[in-house]
Amino acid sequence: MKQEQSVNKYSVVSMFSGCGGMDLGLLGGFDYLGKRFKRNPFEIVWANDLNPFACDTYEYNLKHKIHRGSVWDHIDHMPDQCDLLIGGFPCQDISINGKRRGISGERSGLYRAMVEAVRRMRPKMFVAENVRGLLYAYNRESLETVIKDFTSLGYEVSYKLYLTADYGVPQSRERVLIVGVLDGVSSFNAPKEVTPKGSWITSREAIRDLETAPQDDEYSHIWSLAKRSGDQGGRMLNPDRPSPTIRAECHGNNSFHYSLPRRISMREAARFQSFPDSFSFKARLRETERMIGNAVPPVFAWHIAQSIKEALNTFDDSKVLVAAE
Repeated sequence: MKQEQSVNKYSVVSMFSGCGGMDLGLLGGFDYLGKRFKRNPFEIVWANDLNPFACDTYEYNLKHKIHRGSVWDHIDHMPDQCDLLIGGFPCQDISINGKRRGISGERSGLYRAMVEAVRRMRPKMFVAENVRGLLYAYNRESLETVIKDFTSLGYEVSYKLYLTADYGVPQSRERVLIVGVLDGVSSFNAPKEVTPKGSWITSREAIRDLETAPQDDEYSHIWSLAKRSGDQGGRMLNPDRPSPTIRAECHGNNSFHYSLPRRISMREAARFQSFPDSFSFKARLRETERMIGNAVPPVFAWHIAQSIKEALNTFDDSKVLVAAE
């Protein structure tokens, strides 16, 4: 039985891995808010990130080596092939809160590393994650270029905006997924909503048990002491709704607790991002804040993984051989 499970696993290359939110969701085998998310047939064979704190956190929790530093410094050492390539290329130049340079910006232009990796490894599928801003009018040319670059490699490419609250994440986080499938793989079908509006997990449901918990550095139940300021700096949680989007560059702008005179803690932010309580962040407050805000919610990624698995299970290599001839 163990041998069959090993043979049936899909190999995954992870780019811009961060602390491992998307990777954990793909792998499965974790608990969140009393629910078990079963193990999936994926195996991370290669991962990379630039941030040393995220890398420390990734290796501690996922028990897998991660290549540290610029992806361009490691791209020649990627595997020759893989079944699935994933990555959330940096969004700072695309985000509505950023400088709006689109893919011409130094950070978001790193999507080209994903294009190059797809060209070299020819995965059966790839999934690229980014912010909602990629769909805004000022980024139309950037989006068209990204789609064209991936399509030119022979992939059927689609994109969709997701609200993670619809997938069991207690957060009103919206993200775009760009999915490419190679000939021989069925089209990617987005997973159905599991918690549509009206059944979303609320802020109170997600963190109520932490209200009386003392600060704990090891558990990341620590919070910024920044005072209230305008706009997002004075935002307070609505206990009857999911949390607003957890940001990476908060600088003390995380929401205030719905009933306590403080901002939310990093463990509460991790709950809103759907990280299991067993996930340990290997950094102090500011860097922990950054890696949590940059992450893909694992529970959302787990549901996406089910659709990825369904598509990969249809793979017909005879179509690839015919196309190659």
